Amino acid sequence: MNSALRLLTVLGGSILLTVAAGWAVDLLLRRADARHPETPLWNLLRRCRRALQIVLLAALLKGAYPQTAWRPLRENEAAVGRVLSLALIGAGAWLIVGMASALVESGYARYATGTRDPARVRRVRTQVTLIMRVVTAVVAMVAAAAMLLTFPSFRALGTSLLASAGIIGIVAGVAAQSTLGNLFAGFQIAFGDMVRIGDTVVVAGEWGVVEDITLTFLAVRTWDERRITMPVSYFTTRPFENWSRGGVQMTGTVFLHCDHSAPVDLMRDKVHEILHHCREWDGRGWDVAVTETTPSTIVVRAIVTAKDADDLWTVRCAVREQLIAWLAEKHPDALPRLVLASAPEAGGAPLDGKTRHPR
Repeated sequence: MNSALRLLTVLGGSILLTVAAGWAVDLLLRRADARHPETPLWNLLRRCRRALQIVLLAALLKGAYPQTAWRPLRENEAAVGRVLSLALIGAGAWLIVGMASALVESGYARYATGTRDPARVRRVRTQVTLIMRVVTAVVAMVAAAAMLLTFPSFRALGTSLLASAGIIGIVAGVAAQSTLGNLFAGFQIAFGDMVRIGDTVVVAGEWGVVEDITLTFLAVRTWDERRITMPVSYFTTRPFENWSRGGVQMTGTVFLHCDHSAPVDLMRDKVHEILHHCREWDGRGWDVAVTETTPSTIVVRAIVTAKDADDLWTVRCAVREQLIAWLAEKHPDALPRLVLASAPEAGGAPLDGKTRHPR
């Protein structure tokens, strides 16, 4: 009965201390967040409350459970201690990742608020994303190794593994050559500013926006909501179009095939009117000119500008649709036509090529 009472006291006391410590830390973080609203760090750190409580509970139980003198615990002391150690290591890794994530996200948020250049913000966002994934992977590997070392059999195995580490490293390097190449390519993309999250790119003939970048692959969201997943090494070994590099402003063209009698001056005025009523046009520039002629048509090119690729697509579609509708309504003869009428006789020769003599 005495040992059972000790067990309840240890469990209850540990749980109460854990809850009280978590409540106190959360209160301090809320007050710090209220005093410093310019930084989201304190509010982000509140997400680490659960991990902190698990760490505290596991540490308290690991230090206090031998004092309970409860027979089942004494008989399984090694197993109980190992379980608490595993919980402590896992929760500690969770806490470290959460704190690192809060620090990185807070720094990125402050940088994004104080920077007006969208390209720099996307660059920092890409770097922050990859850095956090590297930190998470490293912490997870260290935690997994620490958990394995709690088992005596793995400790003995570690000595023999270290002796053959050179051979294993060579074999692993050859086997994981593609994976390691993608890993280093991910770092090259992140810190070489080749492509960033949010950039508009054209890869493998597909137009889309970079949605996610990991250490091994890159996801591009196309205009029709498809996702193209490509290894990051693709972007370091092959050419691709990055429409967002050097600024997101873009210039596009609209081509129309018209009849030779098309009123180009009136079309120029109509394009100007369409652009002034189009919200996506940024006002930087426009032009209308005849760029090509064929025996049956002329090619009229309209140049328009927009602040980014999405708006440019909208402006081009609006100009194309409204200009064709205006021509069809006001100047139908300006649209291309198929001439089906018979050609007049040349020099008195009939259409069938036979000579006809007057009677």
